[in-house]
Amino acid sequence: MNQKLVIVESPSKSKTIEQYLGKDFTVLSSKGHIRDLAISGKGGLGLDIENDFEPSYATIKQKKKVIKELKNALKDADELYLATDPDREGEAISWHLKEVLNTEDIPTKRVIFNEITREAVLKAFEKPRDIDYDLVSSQETRRILDRIIGFKLSKLLQNKIKSKSAGRVQSAALKLIVDKEKEIDAFEPEEYWKVKALFDKFEADLYKYKNESIDLSSEKETNALLDSLTDSFEITNIEEKTRKKSPKLPFTTSTLQQEAANKLYFSSQKTMLVAQHLYEGIQLKDETVGLITYMRTDSTRLSNTFAYPAIRHIEDFYGSEYKGFVRKAKKGLNVQDAHEAVRPTNVEIHPKEIKSYLSKDEYKLYKLIYARTVASLMKPAKIKKTDVEFTSNEAIFRASAQELVFDGYLKVYGDYERINITTLPPLETGAKMTPNEIDTEQKFTTPPPRYTEARLIKDMEELGIGRPSTYSQTVSTLKHRKYIKTKKKKFHPTDQGKLTIEKLTKFFDQIINVNYTARMEKILDEISVGKEEQTKIISDFYHSFIPMVDNANENMEKIPPKLTGEKCPKCGHDMVIRQSRYGKFEACSNFPKCKYIKDNDDKKKKEPESTGVTCPKCNEGTIVKRVAKRGRNKGKTFYACDNFPKCKNMLFGKPTGEKCPECGQLLIEQEDGSIICQNSKECGYTQ
Repeated sequence: MNQKLVIVESPSKSKTIEQYLGKDFTVLSSKGHIRDLAISGKGGLGLDIENDFEPSYATIKQKKKVIKELKNALKDADELYLATDPDREGEAISWHLKEVLNTEDIPTKRVIFNEITREAVLKAFEKPRDIDYDLVSSQETRRILDRIIGFKLSKLLQNKIKSKSAGRVQSAALKLIVDKEKEIDAFEPEEYWKVKALFDKFEADLYKYKNESIDLSSEKETNALLDSLTDSFEITNIEEKTRKKSPKLPFTTSTLQQEAANKLYFSSQKTMLVAQHLYEGIQLKDETVGLITYMRTDSTRLSNTFAYPAIRHIEDFYGSEYKGFVRKAKKGLNVQDAHEAVRPTNVEIHPKEIKSYLSKDEYKLYKLIYARTVASLMKPAKIKKTDVEFTSNEAIFRASAQELVFDGYLKVYGDYERINITTLPPLETGAKMTPNEIDTEQKFTTPPPRYTEARLIKDMEELGIGRPSTYSQTVSTLKHRKYIKTKKKKFHPTDQGKLTIEKLTKFFDQIINVNYTARMEKILDEISVGKEEQTKIISDFYHSFIPMVDNANENMEKIPPKLTGEKCPKCGHDMVIRQSRYGKFEACSNFPKCKYIKDNDDKKKKEPESTGVTCPKCNEGTIVKRVAKRGRNKGKTFYACDNFPKCKNMLFGKPTGEKCPECGQLLIEQEDGSIICQNSKECGYTQ
């Protein structure tokens, strides 16, 4: 019997696929990446600088057991299928698996599918292909560039200004937030006045004065206008127009994250975690079914195999008057269009019919994706708008009303997009009316709004910063590095965030900017289709970047440690506050000549510092910060449940409050600033 081994990334995905393939197939999971660039070589970059920047890879420590299991399974297999995700990262993981497992003696094929359904998976296995080495090269180039920038800049900033990290994408995104704050700080409000006429059943706003648009900037100007008005207002024009309101295109990763934030109040990380569950498969009755297509995409395209049955479904379910057509979207900046939009895998699987099989969040997100996709294939809504103009001397006031003539796509998407319906009483041209009151209101222009998560992701997409798979991770990194803080869902840069951008802009303006980041994404796209050569891109970048780093190392001012106001009792020099991996402490500024460190009087019992994160094990206690008092970990910080001894959950890392996008467990921050999954031995997810 011909035995076939299939390797995917996610354990839950492997369970779903194994149901479809039959007894000749064994499906196992790599649980994400199995190796990464080593930290050997010059500067710990994992690159042989003198040999065309040849990368050196090392197995991820937590994945040694996984690799051993995969190798053992491969011994009993006659064929190997690599079925990792259908994007650059997935292609790279397949290549790494092929290299590590040493598959030269066994037929090895690459299988991709955009949705995890029985039909899609079986069809994909009928047409396997070889690994696309251009895609692998593109991912490898991105990883190498990010390693060079991240290692060099992070070390520089840690030494000079105590910032934790910098990066090609994260720093460009941070610059957007900081620049927005500068706009707000520089904003000077301007006075303006609103005037409206109040009638019995409606209001009319001042529209024009002396045939010009309204620009009343003072009370004096407003009073002059009021003095010119007559008691009687004549209706001089009534205009009725019916306009079409077209549905929006199906979701990309970016628009899904934006809409989920605005309508469901999900963070981008939560959206992607829930979407991952829907993609990998939900148990429905007797079968596990992937409910949506791959959720990392920048395309709005719908395949004909989905769109035309969906249009027939619309006709059958809602009526022929609602049946629309497949719209072709224009390609935006850096759009790869590698696969379809985020859509349901089967239009016949209605959200309400499977609600009992889904969690609350899964139902909300699936319903949103389903509604958006179906709505995109429906007729536009029709809205009738009526504008009535009232003239008084040289002033023109306007009252408006609108009604929904035909709901169109809103039949499906009405829960997420509403039309403001207003009415007017019967009115005729030439009639004269006297308002009950003329109301005036002094107002001031407002500064531009700060970024919300949804707005930042929207701008990142439009400007070409990053990729669909990086938006959520970038936002999380900025929060964890304490470069930004959130107040009422708005992003505010911290002082450290502002300082970081100030220094990066001064010394690295050529690369830490929107244009460079977007241009690099385009170059990576060209590498993925064989139009650019990896070594040349890396070499050109390295030899232009390193002189900038050398200049910054020499000329960037180092921030001195903060004085405590006390003198060292041993040598008389100033005492300063320093930071170690275990926290802040007070020490002599004359180090290393004087190594005095102030005793913090640990004998006094202190209340543990709360993280505000509910314990994921008992769901009752709260995770608090503690310091080990004995054993080999004495003096080290750890995090544990305050419900001890009833709950003995312990974490060697600070909980972030966010969930792992791979397995759903808690993410924790390590002492070096990296983010890993609480279940690192099994999952291996890192940031």
